[in-house]
Amino acid sequence: MVNSTGELTVTGVNHSYGTGKIKVPVLYDINLHINKGEFVALCGSSGSGKSTLLNLLAGLTKPEEGSVMVSGAEISSYNENELCMFRRKNMGFIFQSYNLLPNLTALENVELPLIFAGESKKKRRAKATEILHRVGLEGRIDHRPNELSGGQQQRVSIARALVNQPGIILADEPTGNLDSKTEQEILLLMREMNKENGTTFIIVTHEQEVAEQSDRVIYLQDGRVVQKRTRPA
Repeated sequence: MVNSTGELTVTGVNHSYGTGKIKVPVLYDINLHINKGEFVALCGSSGSGKSTLLNLLAGLTKPEEGSVMVSGAEISSYNENELCMFRRKNMGFIFQSYNLLPNLTALENVELPLIFAGESKKKRRAKATEILHRVGLEGRIDHRPNELSGGQQQRVSIARALVNQPGIILADEPTGNLDSKTEQEILLLMREMNKENGTTFIIVTHEQEVAEQSDRVIYLQDGRVVQKRTRPA
């Protein structure tokens, strides 16, 4: 298995939904390169294709045409079992709705990727505890999701995404359910983790604040990349 470098390249990707004669084009001739350690925002109106592009980068969808290279591997050629193993080693995911298991504590939720990776109970408990401390939840380790605020739940989600030390974090509207103050706290936390670990962050967002704090913003419109803006140094 290829080691995670956190670099992504999309070449000549076209994609549609549907079958046969009833097809709806979603992405047109997408060409992108994202460097290791970049903090990138994917922006665009609803229906612009940004979530589909994120799914392609995650290997959750295979492109009809073109190539998706992630950390040196052409994942568009992988079968489902290979994709599952690749995601487990190379990627972490953060969702708008947190996607925490309600019957598990914060610690147990963060341990899940380590269980799938075959870590021993002692090691995974130590790693999960450490990352929860790093995201500021040392006093909430034994709390279940319904005992945590939205911001705290998203911190658990971030800890879970990072606990395996993946090269890439893919986030879908990670601040969409948060108030402005909590949004800023979560954004600063993600930026901190990005800089400390050299982890590549790719974030689908409608939030202008997220775009403004990103290294680069990629704008999609009607399935096409219409603009790439890099933040001034």
